[in-house]
Amino acid sequence: MIKPLRGLYVITDRGLMGNDLLARAEQAIAGGARLLQYRDKSTDTRRQAREATALAQLCKQHDVCFIINDDPLLALKAGADGIHLGQHDGDIATIRQSFGGDKIIGITCHDSLEKALAAEKAGADYVAFGRFFPSQTKPDAPPADIDILQQARRQLAIPIVAIGGVTPENGGALLEAGADMLAVIHGIFGAADIRQAAATFARMFDESPLFNAEYAKARRRRVLIHSSK
Repeated sequence: MIKPLRGLYVITDRGLMGNDLLARAEQAIAGGARLLQYRDKSTDTRRQAREATALAQLCKQHDVCFIINDDPLLALKAGADGIHLGQHDGDIATIRQSFGGDKIIGITCHDSLEKALAAEKAGADYVAFGRFFPSQTKPDAPPADIDILQQARRQLAIPIVAIGGVTPENGGALLEAGADMLAVIHGIFGAADIRQAAATFARMFDESPLFNAEYAKARRRRVLIHSSK
């Protein structure tokens, strides 16, 4: 099975979604989200297990890649496609041993190409850079310059995520610079019409020449993850 890591990457936020988590996630998927990350920093493990399992089933129904933030055990129990790690959430190689070779591992690299290169070498399936613009979720996150996407695109063989204050107005520049995925929280789940907001972002990929002929050829080796690797 081949999983394309490209497109709109939505990340849940309990403060924005409340008890309507599943319904709002479904609206984002209906609008065109291709990846969904479950991010919950609370200590309510029972609720997390219920929500993660429900989201995993939803994503499977719609052929959307489901990622869980920071918790390999929860990801395994829920049947997620993968996990997203921060810089201090464990060693990639160690997590890979217990997580399995058929699961996706992504990692935040902030503004460091050096960390991204090291992550790729350690076995990461994608890296995330940012914040590129002011972020409501992580206002104190270190800023990243858009040039890092251009450098990463030249040097990395794995897909690239751009995150941090991404909007339809600034997202195009991130795609042109080399991002394969745009990660969005407030721009989707803070919108009055979640499905429409997601559709607006999704059209950026559908209409971009970078993700049509060029994607099918020049980007193919870099953005396709084989579960048999």
